[in-house]
Amino acid sequence: MYKTKTGEEIFVIDGHTHFWDGSPANQKNVHGKQFIDCFYGYHNALSPKEELWPKEKFEKYSAEDMYNDLFVDGPDDMAILQSTYLTDFYKNGFNTTERNSAMKKKWPERFILNGAFDPRDGERGLDELDELAEKHQLRGVKLYTAEWRGESRGYKLTDKMSYKYLERCEKLGIKNIHVHKGPTIIPLDRDAFDVADIDHVATDFQNLNFIVEHCGLPRLDDFCWIAVQETNVYGGLAVALPFIHPRPDYFANVISELLFWLGEDKLLFASDYGIWTPKWLVERFMAYELPEQIQRDKGVNLTLEAKKKILGLNAARLYDIDVAAKKKAFTGGHASVAAE
Repeated sequence: MYKTKTGEEIFVIDGHTHFWDGSPANQKNVHGKQFIDCFYGYHNALSPKEELWPKEKFEKYSAEDMYNDLFVDGPDDMAILQSTYLTDFYKNGFNTTERNSAMKKKWPERFILNGAFDPRDGERGLDELDELAEKHQLRGVKLYTAEWRGESRGYKLTDKMSYKYLERCEKLGIKNIHVHKGPTIIPLDRDAFDVADIDHVATDFQNLNFIVEHCGLPRLDDFCWIAVQETNVYGGLAVALPFIHPRPDYFANVISELLFWLGEDKLLFASDYGIWTPKWLVERFMAYELPEQIQRDKGVNLTLEAKKKILGLNAARLYDIDVAAKKKAFTGGHASVAAE
């Protein structure tokens, strides 16, 4: 819980977290090393110096470390565990639903567990999605359209089999479709993260919410032009938010464009843990004010009410979370993080 200077407690839902294993022991080939090294590069480039981790911890951190960083030292009240399999790069997968489920099982009130699917798994994968949804009562999935599978180096949401999987999600009540549409991560291909396919599926699946993780960066304009037209498209702020530290000018441009085109009701906070920890992100976000010139030019402002929506209320709406009940249940459960 984040507490403001006036004592108001703000409910925080971290929309994009991972419990990964990128350690050398789990790396299947050079691509596994490239992938986690690229993540670590983002961690080093955008984090404050005092928030940097040693490489060994970054490659594989413990469940206890994650819980502490999110909910004890950090301001999170709840967090969404997102799955990224990458079984071509990692022996046991990078961040599978089964691995994440250990966190959910240990702290069921704190975590929302999302699954995943890959349309290249065909009919067999549909059956596996049925089983996964029943086992874990899934309300969301995370898709990685640039993931490699054998000779395939990605897929599109507009592929015929992708539509079958989205239809199955509708049937199963999996309404929140998180899609990585962000920076390229070596060795994955840039074009496989293009946002254009979001436009098609959002129109054709009105009962589903498409949360575009990383807001399409560096394709911000393309994403905004799509999201302003599609009422069921949302922006996840993972990767965008950390620029608030080393590049506040760039962050000001990104967040003001998102507020102008999407509005404060369609943006979701995310730390991208363990690339970044939520404590410093939330503290800096709460202290942040848009430059007056941008406020005048674009007619937007990052008010306290907007920040409350972005930090938790918007995700709570998508995942049917009773914030008042959760606040009451969590009172005294962990230390609040006070505003500076």
